[in-house]
Amino acid sequence: MDLITLSFALSVLAVILGIIAFQRRHQKSELTSEGKQFESTPLQLQAYERLVLLTERIALAELINRLYQPGFSAMEMKQLLLENIRQEFAYNTSQQLYVSQLAWDAVRNLKEQEIMLINQVYSLIAPTAPAAAFTKKILETEMAQPEGSLRELVTQILNREAKKIM
Repeated sequence: MDLITLSFALSVLAVILGIIAFQRRHQKSELTSEGKQFESTPLQLQAYERLVLLTERIALAELINRLYQPGFSAMEMKQLLLENIRQEFAYNTSQQLYVSQLAWDAVRNLKEQEIMLINQVYSLIAPTAPAAAFTKKILETEMAQPEGSLRELVTQILNREAKKIM
């Protein structure tokens, strides 16, 4: 065999090996991509679960049961309620990466509605009023809403979307 034929054969062999290596690398990246897609489903379900828990934790009745302090004034209770809602929401902000925009907007709107209701009720009473009068007025106002609970609607949205993923 002459030198030119040998060079040509080695070049063809190198190209063939290069193509095989490229195909194997491409197949591995496809498998890795599919694996990552598969791994995101548990993260999505966990995000929906955490957001359902958030909606329960920031429900005004739940907050009042958990945080009520008999010696507090209305102003102190308002601050405690608002601080807790904001902390709970901030703690779960990263979950928006894993849920739909509709679900995230619903949760964010629920948070804003709860804050707005607290502020509205607070504007109707004296800041030095006892926390008991303030929290009673919050619960009465919430129960008097004719359109039903936004929290229930948000929970339904989250449940429906989570079930689509399962």
